[in-house]
Amino acid sequence: MTYIPAPLDTVHVKLRQAAPADFPTIVDLLTRCDLHTSSVTPEGSTYWIADLNGVPGGCIGLEHGEGASLIRSTAVLPEARSQGLGRALVASALTYASLRGDRTVYLFSQEAGDYWRRFGFVPVGADEIAAALPDTPQVQSGLLKGWIEREQAWKRVLGGGGGA
Repeated sequence: MTYIPAPLDTVHVKLRQAAPADFPTIVDLLTRCDLHTSSVTPEGSTYWIADLNGVPGGCIGLEHGEGASLIRSTAVLPEARSQGLGRALVASALTYASLRGDRTVYLFSQEAGDYWRRFGFVPVGADEIAAALPDTPQVQSGLLKGWIEREQAWKRVLGGGGGA
């Protein structure tokens, strides 16, 4: 089903936690946004899907460690952007991380630094993420495939903290 933009006052947005059966939908959303899907897994992760008028328009994932999580696979279809979906997905992931007791949330992003700064993220070295979340699928993939040191890493301290 294809999303058709509608006036904001007529759009119904629903965020829902993804079940394992939703992973084909998540992979489809990521593929349509030209994002990598090779290490996307429901194991040790929590994902959400944002539906617009009943049609999946975006997703976000959290990979969990001890006291920290890694945001990954944040995607909103081009035709569904500029309607607050990304903000809603990020807010949902940050709230969930806080409620599960995480002190820190990390992510990798080369191109979207200005976006993530709006949510209180600050740049850090990729080695910090690798040390904090060594067993997460995205970190393991980055180490195995050798891309992790070339990535820009970001961090947000939860619980009223701010940065580095």
